[in-house]
Amino acid sequence: QVQLVESGGGLVQAGGSLRLSCVVSGSTFGDYAVGWFRQAPGKEREFVAVARPFGGDTYYANSVKGRFTISRENAKSTVDLQMNSLKPEDTAVYYCAARRETLFGAAYDYTSQTSYNSWGQGAPVTVSS
Repeated sequence: QVQLVESGGGLVQAGGSLRLSCVVSGSTFGDYAVGWFRQAPGKEREFVAVARPFGGDTYYANSVKGRFTISRENAKSTVDLQMNSLKPEDTAVYYCAARRETLFGAAYDYTSQTSYNSWGQGAPVTVSS
């Protein structure tokens, strides 16, 4: 397993931007898919975006597509989530999560939190209207 630490959360007005960062340590970063999930008060944790290794594919939830951008920098072992055009419904605690992949490994559901076995502590994001 790896250790993950998020940073960059905070309070922003609707229409504004925030950038979250997830630093991954403890193993070979380039072997890991790193995803972002969020959990709003009283709701289930949901998938936001993922950046996969071995080709760098990225995928997004429909609710954030076109507004959020996930990027990974292997040299720094970080995965960032740039969030633009924020809405009050984006208010949540944002978590990064990691899963080790192997080249030509078995397919898995990258939108499911059960597919990831390492998690950060969470970064709260509040979007005011």
